[in-house]
Amino acid sequence: MVRDAEIPKRYADKLVEVHRLSGDKAIVICHIEVQNDGESNFGARMYSYNYRLRDRYSCPVVSLAILTDDSRQWRPHGFQDELWGCSTKFRFPIVKLLDYEQDWSTLEASRNPFAVVTMAQLKTKETHNQPLARKDWRYRLTTMLYEQGYGEQDILELHNFWDWLMDLPEELERQFQIELKAFEEARQMKYVTTIERMAEERGERSILLRQLNRKFGALDDRTLDRINVLAIEQLESLGEALLDFGSIEDLTTWLDNQG
Repeated sequence: MVRDAEIPKRYADKLVEVHRLSGDKAIVICHIEVQNDGESNFGARMYSYNYRLRDRYSCPVVSLAILTDDSRQWRPHGFQDELWGCSTKFRFPIVKLLDYEQDWSTLEASRNPFAVVTMAQLKTKETHNQPLARKDWRYRLTTMLYEQGYGEQDILELHNFWDWLMDLPEELERQFQIELKAFEEARQMKYVTTIERMAEERGERSILLRQLNRKFGALDDRTLDRINVLAIEQLESLGEALLDFGSIEDLTTWLDNQG
């Protein structure tokens, strides 16, 4: 968020500018932090993000935490400090995804996309080291989108997210694609062609990243982000250009020229 931050991590997960429904012209910065593991100084970090954002933008800042960890007890809600009569007290709302396990039927009935995202997150945690069960749940959640009438673009975007979240071994991934294709053909749908293309892109990207890591070492997050948004044609071009790269600067220059 700011270059002079002293804490090691200084990148907010999501920073959203929203306007109030009351008609007021005031701008509110909504800072959303998604936390996957328990962290002893999480409250202090949330406070640091909040006051740095307020200092930078000079407007109200709302900090919200989405906790995706698997501990029912860990529920950070604020930060406070006091010395010699000078005190600081900061509180922030949290959403604990584990709490939704007790209301699974409501999630299944909901048409809110965040409901199915929450279901996928919960089943990803539940099926850790259970790849077959994870495949079954991924198939069930994906076909549920069709049955609930989600549009093609929504299905493809959620499928792409679940492909990353609910990762499967190569053989089970193939089985999943076969089962999904059969499901679509029975309902005369065409999304599977796009999904197969996405799978092709993922394979091409994975091979390319391995080659780059082998040649230049671990890539930084910014470079990875730039490669991850390349289309299949660009990935193929990068694979050819890579043969002539002599340094990481050559890769950066190539990416800069992609527009």
